[in-house]
Amino acid sequence: MGTPADSHDVIEVRGARENNLADISVDIPKRRLTVFTGVSGSGKSSLVFGTIAAESQRLINETYTAFVQSFMPNLGRPDVDALRNLSAAIIVDQERMGANSRSTVGTATDAHTMLRILFSRLGTPRIGTSGAFSFNLPEGMCPRCEGLGRTSTIDVDQLVDRTKSLTEGAITVPGFSTDAWYVQTYVQSGFYDPDKKLADYTPDEWDALLHRDATKIKIGKTNVSYEGLVVKVQRLFLAKDRESMQPHVRAFVDRAVTFTECPDCHGARLNAAALSSTIDGTNIADCSAMQISDLADWVAKIQDDSVGPMLTTLRELLDSLVGIGLGYLSLDRPSATLSGGEAQRVKMVRHLGSALTDVTYVFDEPTTGLHPHDIQRMNDLLLLLRDKGNTVLVVEHKPETISIADHVVDLGPGAGTNGGHITFTGTVTELRASDTLTGRHLDHRARLRDHVRTPTGHLPVTGADLHNLKNVSVDIPLGVLTVVTGVAGSGKSSLVHGSLAGRPGVVTVDQSPIRGSRRSNPATYTGLLDPIRTAFAKANGVKPALFSANSDGACPKCKGIGLVYTDLAMMAGVATTCEECDGKRFTPEVLTYTLRDHDISDVLAMSVTEARAFFTEKQVQAVLARLVDVGLGYLSLGQPLTTLSGGERQRLKLAIHMAEKASTYILDEPTTGLHLADVDQLLALLDRLVDDGNTVIVIEHHQAVMAHADWIIDLGPGAGHDGGRIVFEGTPTHLVDTADTLTARHLRTYVGR
Repeated sequence: MGTPADSHDVIEVRGARENNLADISVDIPKRRLTVFTGVSGSGKSSLVFGTIAAESQRLINETYTAFVQSFMPNLGRPDVDALRNLSAAIIVDQERMGANSRSTVGTATDAHTMLRILFSRLGTPRIGTSGAFSFNLPEGMCPRCEGLGRTSTIDVDQLVDRTKSLTEGAITVPGFSTDAWYVQTYVQSGFYDPDKKLADYTPDEWDALLHRDATKIKIGKTNVSYEGLVVKVQRLFLAKDRESMQPHVRAFVDRAVTFTECPDCHGARLNAAALSSTIDGTNIADCSAMQISDLADWVAKIQDDSVGPMLTTLRELLDSLVGIGLGYLSLDRPSATLSGGEAQRVKMVRHLGSALTDVTYVFDEPTTGLHPHDIQRMNDLLLLLRDKGNTVLVVEHKPETISIADHVVDLGPGAGTNGGHITFTGTVTELRASDTLTGRHLDHRARLRDHVRTPTGHLPVTGADLHNLKNVSVDIPLGVLTVVTGVAGSGKSSLVHGSLAGRPGVVTVDQSPIRGSRRSNPATYTGLLDPIRTAFAKANGVKPALFSANSDGACPKCKGIGLVYTDLAMMAGVATTCEECDGKRFTPEVLTYTLRDHDISDVLAMSVTEARAFFTEKQVQAVLARLVDVGLGYLSLGQPLTTLSGGERQRLKLAIHMAEKASTYILDEPTTGLHLADVDQLLALLDRLVDDGNTVIVIEHHQAVMAHADWIIDLGPGAGHDGGRIVFEGTPTHLVDTADTLTARHLRTYVGR
């Protein structure tokens, strides 16, 4: 399809400067599928999400009254001269779905709501309205576990040290230091002597400290709410899903809390009345626990005109979930346990049945977590959205999805300060003929190894049965590069993380988000800032704390952030460069101190590659070398972590873990966010890790990584209860030459056999 000629048929972007965009202008055809390509950090997300989608959402928010806007998030205007012909944008990204333990795949897709209506109309005995089947409403939830499906027992000795008093730090819960407000409430409550050892408390004092329900008390002249420590821990920590917790909090909860299936509802979350109502002998909890592909078959058999329209909608929804490759999930699966790719596909399904047209859909690497077999189905859905008359914008690296684009916008030529330019716009055929990095690599193929490495031993896994694994036993070779593959839901993560993570010498580099505020940056996260501050302090004879924007040296006006955030009450907030420090984050005095003619602000503005040439200090050099090794040489030392892409975050973590004396590395889809040209660099890095005597185990769908492996473990044959078995183990050459698994078929095509 060609680009429409009418100016109203293109989204016009003029003078975009968000993040690293270099004042670019581009026309994007409407009602077409446009794929945005370029290396990680080239500016794709800044253009698509930070400029086009952000301005569309801001303009929609402005149509509401100032009163309504006051309840909405403040969206600043993107740094762009003009955007014309925008339509309403729907962002379908890879953000994990809520941390609320009451959210499931069923509640997130409305499938559970429709099931509830179905049971309220057709279930026998009839027990009431649809609310009677909801585990989130008092009339439906199990009274014992309050609809969570599990009860918890807390080990008090993991919360307190009985040999100490409160003032000596007896409370050992994370974040409950002696000077914290939480602890001061206990110290000043008057219910017990704060200087008395906890071991000497009377039964009444012990009960007040641990189990007292919320009570209003006065501390000085302030009214505060007091609640026992066990009550507070349950409220603060146990209402959240484990996966959403920070690592140190998760470790504390794992130590302190034992979760058991609720003895009354046996994990079904519902009360006895809701569980007693059935359709053809099946209750609503049974439906929620079924694999979605099985549930779709069950619903298809129900024929009743009184709920005809809703049955049709429910069938279409379940069929869409199966069609998008999520048939292996169940509706009772907690939302927070979904991977980024799964979460994105669940969100996508919600829009497939929409009656809206002429909407702009924005996708962030929708093939993440998908086997080549599943990518075709994802492509079909993207084209379906386009054919309904929508504009579909996709940020993507996989050639299989680039190949279906009507239009391609390529950004680059490099990353960070070397990116931000439009290097190509046009059709896929024109891209192939262009001399851009993406064009040159579109048909690039990794080759099978001529010689595979010989294992130095084996890591045995016996009888693995986590989730859908069928009593799997396998020997994972040591001292080589092993790729574990298979369709989404085949059991790869269950096998690798469930059986290997936590063993001595095993380091897992997964895709969980980095916890960090806008104050965190690569220098603080990697520990680089400490030796840098020491070098500055030594050169100038002053204390190191002056060179931290979070400490003594911070500009008092912006508190070391470099920006001043102005809240305009009922209108969008504005972030402006701090006038006092001109965005440099430090006081004028600190900026007078230099190291080899550069101040601390100059150093934080350097890219990793520039800093490597500047620093002679060994400790700094070692960290910078690892950052270059993982392909992050373009990042600036002071760039806020909140601006990094998912792929950049994982590679930053890998750089840190490479300093540890590990022997086995587990990587979870390390090609996420990597341009075709960067995959070769990743393969070289994996080779170097193995050649240094380590074992590298990679969960991966990318055929280049499969081809490059010494050993492949393929799970399947399908997903969910159709998976969970090892369908092949051996060398990639053996897989291509002899096997007939889904992976074998796709890898055979990829390497041209």
